[in-house]
Amino acid sequence: MADFLRRVASAPISWGICEVPGWGAMLPTPRVLTEMAGFGFTATELGAPGFLSTDPDEVKAELAAYGMTLMGGFTPVVLHDPAQRQATIDSATATAKLFQRAGATKFVSAVVQDMDWSVPRPLSADEQRHMVEMFGVIDEICAAHGLEQVLHSHVQTLVETKDDVNRVLDTCDVNWCLDTGHLAIGGVDPVQFAKEAMDRVGHVHLKDVRLDMVPPVLSREVTLMNAVQNGLFTPLGQGDVDIAGVIQALEAGGYDGWYVIEQDTALTDGLPSDGEGPIDEVRTSMQYLTDVVAPTLVG
Repeated sequence: MADFLRRVASAPISWGICEVPGWGAMLPTPRVLTEMAGFGFTATELGAPGFLSTDPDEVKAELAAYGMTLMGGFTPVVLHDPAQRQATIDSATATAKLFQRAGATKFVSAVVQDMDWSVPRPLSADEQRHMVEMFGVIDEICAAHGLEQVLHSHVQTLVETKDDVNRVLDTCDVNWCLDTGHLAIGGVDPVQFAKEAMDRVGHVHLKDVRLDMVPPVLSREVTLMNAVQNGLFTPLGQGDVDIAGVIQALEAGGYDGWYVIEQDTALTDGLPSDGEGPIDEVRTSMQYLTDVVAPTLVG
């Protein structure tokens, strides 16, 4: 139980740190890191550009000042387009070098249609094959830099729905970032995924969701940003995802990696006062993990 809680961290997006224009206000980095450290978190992900330095030595030093280290970061990649093969390799290599020097271990990939996050379209058979091949190429880049690629299924990417997830599981051996929220949005039961794909799980994002708000997001009638701003993601234990069931399945299967609270949050009413705002929802999530989930775990 205690070991599980030591492996819980949070991502900057839980504090509203996002580069998307119009998403919301961004809290100052020192405040976010202070509040993270206040929960006893010992690691974080990189977050949106501008949250932490682009210099890996500065990243290490800044996080060390708060008793924290970098575990990795969310990295959009274009893998289906042969014309962008070399650009993708160059970009992934640069990111891997940064992560390695900053002390990270996880390269969290998200397969986008393009770097503008255009709405994904069905891929041809050749594009599918190229994407699968490129998962292997990114794996090799990561291995050369002491990292593990973990694929993050995500709204408005080429791995979004249950069919997309199953296709990747069946055609290649890339490991996964099990994001409880985005799997559920795509129609995948995260508990079943944890049980059946246990050997492929290299990282975990904990996110709870109001599933009644999902249909217009998937049909592109409502943007993910607008849905987040209107409460798509809830504190853990208050949505429709069986967060406890996922963690129980993973722990029973021998998972020993990070659990990252990653509740996409948008600050649409300006900056909250010190001690208020996103910290309240993270606190609620931690109370759920501590009081409800941890006591159910053996060992």
